Amino acid sequence: MQVLPIDRADALPFLVAKHYARRVPSISHAFGLFRAGALIGVVTYGTPPSHTLLKGVAGEAWADKVLELNRLTCENDRNNASFLVGRSLRLLPKPRIVVSYADTGVGHVGYVYQATNFLYTGLSSAWTDPVVQGLEHQHHATFAHGKSNDEMREEFGDALSFRQRSRKHRYLFICANKRDRARILGDLRYKALPYPKGDTIRHEVRVADIQTFLWSEQ
Repeated sequence: MQVLPIDRADALPFLVAKHYARRVPSISHAFGLFRAGALIGVVTYGTPPSHTLLKGVAGEAWADKVLELNRLTCENDRNNASFLVGRSLRLLPKPRIVVSYADTGVGHVGYVYQATNFLYTGLSSAWTDPVVQGLEHQHHATFAHGKSNDEMREEFGDALSFRQRSRKHRYLFICANKRDRARILGDLRYKALPYPKGDTIRHEVRVADIQTFLWSEQ
């Protein structure tokens, strides 16, 4: 298997057809997992939609270095997801701080990120998201543009509703040389916590199995 950079256009069919979100995020970097020349998996990285997050991870000095691993989908052969994530991280420009989330609402714990040595920084806050009828496929930051709830009610009227957001496990990975990694860790505003455990979707595999596979490939 190989992990190689791919064009955004090559990633789109995978993201729309195979990923549960059914929505295309911001894409700055895309990588494909190839087996015998066939594309069997895609991971994408982009600018997080939350401007608060950009500065909140490690301060203003690192805000332009923050990326979100915002889509990961591949065939469900054992260990494919972790192989794809691990190799794609090596191909990103440096320094970068990668944020990714495991959505508890769809039964994810984040064993893929645990196996690839992400830092775990806890659950996201409880929140409600605005939803506009006809714009359900868009992230709320796209149409909200910093408006208050009252301002959005005035603009969208009865088409606006609010949906409880499922809490997400938040993971961080620092792509940097030794010096920059130490500086980023010193500025990090999230505390590293023990990895969560628990039930997850049936296609995720044990962390120990994934790590054994990754080490054998290095």
